[in-house]
Amino acid sequence: MNKIEIRGASKKYGDVRALDDVTLTFAEDTIYGLLGRNGAGKTTLLSAITNRIFLDGGEITINGETARENDRALSQVYLMSETAMHPGGMRVSDVFRWTSHFHAGAFDFAYAKKLCAAFGLDPRKRVKQLSTGYGSIYKIITALALKVPFLLLDEPVLGLDANHRELLYRTILENYADMPRTIVISTHLIEEVSSLIEKVVIIKRGRIIKQAPCEELLASGYTVAGPAEAVDAYTNGRDLIGTDALGGLKTAYVLGKPDHAALTDRLEVSGLDLQRLFIRLTND
Repeated sequence: MNKIEIRGASKKYGDVRALDDVTLTFAEDTIYGLLGRNGAGKTTLLSAITNRIFLDGGEITINGETARENDRALSQVYLMSETAMHPGGMRVSDVFRWTSHFHAGAFDFAYAKKLCAAFGLDPRKRVKQLSTGYGSIYKIITALALKVPFLLLDEPVLGLDANHRELLYRTILENYADMPRTIVISTHLIEEVSSLIEKVVIIKRGRIIKQAPCEELLASGYTVAGPAEAVDAYTNGRDLIGTDALGGLKTAYVLGKPDHAALTDRLEVSGLDLQRLFIRLTND
């Protein structure tokens, strides 16, 4: 079975613990959402998996082999990072060619060409000529065109407008349907990816505080909406994540199960918002 295992991973930068005894498994053929606030340790974790940084302690294995300085194991993983890793003078088409070279011919040039057309990217352009959005797009296409078991996408939607983000999410699902594999998406646009991800990993101050199927997390609470006074009366004494108000109407986000006996016909109950739950879990 293809999997990445992280056991007791630790990394410090001065007095800051970027990773604090992280133990985690990214299993085969699953789309993960790696969620955390800025500085929580998401990028450090992904960089450690791909040997861009070395751990102070712990171990990472890829399909049972140590990841540290192991070209065979690392060839199974591709990290699309927020930081540009290619020379500014290099053309996008050359990025594709060199990526294929480093990954032993696992690059699908026809698919990359198709995605370039879909996203409106000219592969003859040089990396330094690209806007922030198209800088993300060329990196996304490079990642999705690689036939490797593990794709790590660090803030893949940086600079993308709403149309391109929607196209990206649809493309990821189509890509996954055609070639099931492990995809880890690290992003701050939580609500946009909530329908895309199967399992959620939440990291806070270098520690994993929650890892569970997305559906299971969303089932841990609910939303109740209606006239403000009715919502306040129902939620009094319950575990609130947060509230929104507009005029005389109010929406409350509550942990636990709905108390149907206490609900009135003035209130409407619906599913929990993943972003609200994330905020609740990562608050001090």
